[in-house]
Parts: sequence; structure tokens; C-alpha cells
Amino acid sequence: MQKRKLGSSNLEVSALGLGCMGLSFGLGPAVEKQAGIALIRAAVERGVTFLDTAEIYGPFTNEELVGEALEPFREQVVIATKFGFKIEDGKQAGLDSRPAHIKEVAEASLKRLRTDHIDLFYQHRVDPDVPIEDVAGAVKDLIHEGKVRHFGLSEASATTIRRAHNVQPVAALQSEYSLWWREPEQEIIPTLEELGIGLVPFSPLGKGFLTGAINKDTEFDKSDFRNIVPRFSQENRDANQTLVELIGDFAKQKNATPAQIALAWLLAQKPWIVPIPGTTKLHRLEENLGGASVELSVDDNRRLTEATSKVNVQGARYPETLQKLVGR
Repeated sequence: MQKRKLGSSNLEVSALGLGCMGLSFGLGPAVEKQAGIALIRAAVERGVTFLDTAEIYGPFTNEELVGEALEPFREQVVIATKFGFKIEDGKQAGLDSRPAHIKEVAEASLKRLRTDHIDLFYQHRVDPDVPIEDVAGAVKDLIHEGKVRHFGLSEASATTIRRAHNVQPVAALQSEYSLWWREPEQEIIPTLEELGIGLVPFSPLGKGFLTGAINKDTEFDKSDFRNIVPRFSQENRDANQTLVELIGDFAKQKNATPAQIALAWLLAQKPWIVPIPGTTKLHRLEENLGGASVELSVDDNRRLTEATSKVNVQGARYPETLQKLVGR
């Protein structure tokens, strides 16, 4: 698979990464451990060198899974994980990006990931109670100690990105970006381009919706996060099929699948964008990786961008309580 550099950080990764969250958390029941290990290793064998996890996924179990799966391949891969939540009794209990806590999380993550360094350490959500300069400073200390290689942010505002970058260069911003969530184009992407920061879009397939495999009659497992996402209400799923149909028609013209077109479109936007689609199924992994081989011409990109931008996607991407945590 082709490689890309995340901005001017010199951090080189495969053009598509693997988001590992769904193997343990968030989108239905966790997969059986050996199946999760097999899927992660299958991704590496197919050229994926960029794998994404976080302490909160599980909590903790996803990092343990990723650590065990990647131990034989550690020198070939880039592991990204995240800090910034308070975890009590195995559950998320608010935010905590105090410098002392960041350093505690780093030590614990290193053990779970079976490694001596974290390649990319993201602040998972901006903590309004801790100045971002203090957060960046704590990660800078970890970089000087050799425990972390690069600093990242997730779902941060342009102002916060600039403030953090002044203390410790930010290698990448992880935020939602896809054919059905285009808000980063307004302020975030120009800021990243100016500062030389890479963009790592999560949910590049709209939490599965852009694949065409979900419709108004789809029933999610009771543990599935999508049950509380307004965009995934039955009514909104029905209304949003218009976008999926449009992508599907385009996919037929290119002899590709809707998922491959959605990923190829992201790759065509900027050379420093690296999507991290997640899956629990080998055939979906192979389908997604095929998206890196779909070539969109300048005209293809323009037509797809213009056509999809005319569709008014229905429903918020987060419930109100979670929406408050982004864009700060």
C-alpha cells in the first residue's frame, strides 16, 4: 500500500489505517479475542502500518488486544492511542488531562500495548479545566523521555490547535470527516494545511452508513453507540439514503463499492489525510483497503464533491451531551 506523511511531522504511515475501537467497544459486542488479533494481523499483512486505539475503548481491553496482536510486528507499525478521560469502575467519568494524569496514562498504555514507546499520543477530547499549553507541555516531556514520538489532538478547535502547536508541534488531528460530515472544510483543514498538521478522519464511512449496508429497518445491538446518535434515528436513516444512493451510482461508474468511493474521495482531498476505517470482518477490511487503489480524477472528485454537497444530511452526529465535548 502507498504511504503518506502526516503533515510536516515526518511520521509516515500507510495511506489507510485501521481503527480498532469496534473490535472491543462502541459498535456492538466485542469480538472474540483471537478473532480480533487475527483481523489486526491480517491488516498488517496487507500493508496497513497505522493502527488506532485508546485507553477508553473497553476501557483498556482494546489497547490490550492491539498490543498482543502487534507485538510480533512492532517495528513495522505505527501505534496511536489516546488520553484525556477519567475512568472509574470501568466506566468513563468525565475528562482529565492534568499533566500528572497524562503521564500515568502513558505508563499504563505502554504496558498494555507491550511496547517502550507510543508513536502518536492524542488528547482524546479537549479538557476545559486544563490549559492546552499544560497538556502540550506534558506530552513534550514524554517525547523528551522517549516514551512518546508524536503529539496529536482530537476534535479540537482551530484556536486550541494553534495554542498547542506553539508549545509542542502537533503531528495530527483526529476528527470526524467524510462525505456526510464536511464541517472540517470550513476552518479546520485550512488551519492544518497552514501549520503542516496531518488529518486522520475517523468514521470515514459514516459509522457504516456510507457502505450502503444500513437502512431504516436495520436493528443495532443494544450496546451499539449508534442507537443514541440522532443521525441514526429510523426517520433520519430513511432520509439520508439519498446520499448513499448517490455514492452508489458513482461507485458503479468506477467499478468500485460505495465504501471504496467514500475512502478514495477522502484520500483525494489532501495528500496528508489518512482515514482509519474500522471493521470486524475480513472481507470488509479487504474491501476498504481496495479504496486506496481507486483513482479519482480531478473531474471525478469535483463531480462527487458537488453532487454530495447538495444533499442536506438529516440528524446531528452526536447527542447533545457528547456534542459539548467537540470543537473546543
